[in-house]
Amino acid sequence: MVAADVRSSAAPQAVRRSSAQAAGLAEAIVAFDAARYGTEPIAKARICLLDFLSAAFESVDLEWSRQARAAMPVGAGGHVVGDAVERSPGDAAFANAVLGHGLVREDMHAGSISHHGVVIWPVLLALAETGSFSGQRLLAAAIVGYETGCRVGRALFDSTLARLFRPTGLVGPLGAAAAGAYLLGFDERKTATALALAANCAGGLNQWPHSGASEMYFHPGFGARNIVTALQLAAAGAFGSPDIFEGEAGLFAAFARKPAVPVTLFPNGEADILAVYNKPVGACNFAQTACQAAYRLAQQLTPDAAPIERVAIRVSDAARRYPGCDFTGPFERGLQAKMSIQYGVAATLAQRRLGEANYQRLDEPETLRLVAACALEVDPDFTRAFPAAQGAEIEISLADGRQLKTSLRDVVPATEAEIRQRFREAAGAVLGEARTEEIEALVDGLEELAEAAALPRLLAPERPTPKH
Repeated sequence: MVAADVRSSAAPQAVRRSSAQAAGLAEAIVAFDAARYGTEPIAKARICLLDFLSAAFESVDLEWSRQARAAMPVGAGGHVVGDAVERSPGDAAFANAVLGHGLVREDMHAGSISHHGVVIWPVLLALAETGSFSGQRLLAAAIVGYETGCRVGRALFDSTLARLFRPTGLVGPLGAAAAGAYLLGFDERKTATALALAANCAGGLNQWPHSGASEMYFHPGFGARNIVTALQLAAAGAFGSPDIFEGEAGLFAAFARKPAVPVTLFPNGEADILAVYNKPVGACNFAQTACQAAYRLAQQLTPDAAPIERVAIRVSDAARRYPGCDFTGPFERGLQAKMSIQYGVAATLAQRRLGEANYQRLDEPETLRLVAACALEVDPDFTRAFPAAQGAEIEISLADGRQLKTSLRDVVPATEAEIRQRFREAAGAVLGEARTEEIEALVDGLEELAEAAALPRLLAPERPTPKH
């Protein structure tokens, strides 16, 4: 077995892999030292955690959030965002993952077409309550978890595979297993087993976008709960397939129908969590840039402007091909609208705004009129640039003959200030201003926190004292 490359230097090097993919990744995970990568990945992890929490708090009363809580029995040892009732750690991880995914505003890694945070954070929050772990170790675990999921996802997925299988469901569990194994201090053998079991838990079909069905919301929940179990099995001595990635029935052969692509963590000293962006609005990743471009055009339209007669939307081939993105109705469920590029652009132009309100009324006449006027086209330049950049162009033709056009080379992510503001509003509505300030201060000071378990306990309201 090739030893992990842990040489200290100003520019950290990639960790070498052994001949078996799972063992090589396990070496890199166990050897990970967050201090070698500077402060930027830590700062990014903190913001991703706040972003996850903001979406979870805002989703507390949504239909699928209520269903997730109702399906998880009362237990002990695990806290759920915004809920005074405890569950087991695995069940709490399930519920929190569904909550974090409820707005479709979770963080996004374009290279793996995945939302890693909605699996990683619920697992880490659940595990934090099972032992004594510092906040610094929790942040480091998140970084190595994002790295694992992102790098495997880059190697595994293309737009063809993503039409069939949910990327988050396939590689999210792998990142969460890496994060959990690191937090728990697993050795290489246990870490490799956790990865193998996680690959066996990979799943999620992409049929849901065609009907706007609810499976999407539960995919990260299934992954998070299964990974808590996988880590427990690894800790108990279970043995996982060493060749789970490259074997003849391994991850790459089973899903991608191709030989395994070598995966290296932190190549050239680069942390892939820095390629994750935080969505500005709750809608499909592939609709984000087009909606932002549409909003810029909408701001140029005066109240007395002539009606829009035609809307040309130009995106990458990956955006057009992802299930549900090239959809013009009928819109029977909100998720169909959030996935549709045409709906997102039409609603932005019709209502002159971006945000959750655009998806509240699916029968808004002007929005539906503009959906019918949209033509979705593939732009070769945007296709070549993806996934490094997610460009989009919107061109509108008005009834008076005028044409307006704007183009964005890449999505404009939510700023830290925007993320903090929406966290304060969402958490404040559930827990009040004082508790919200306490949570934010704790997240900002995680590196100095001796017991990370304090965080998940703060996320739930106190259980009312029974009256006698």
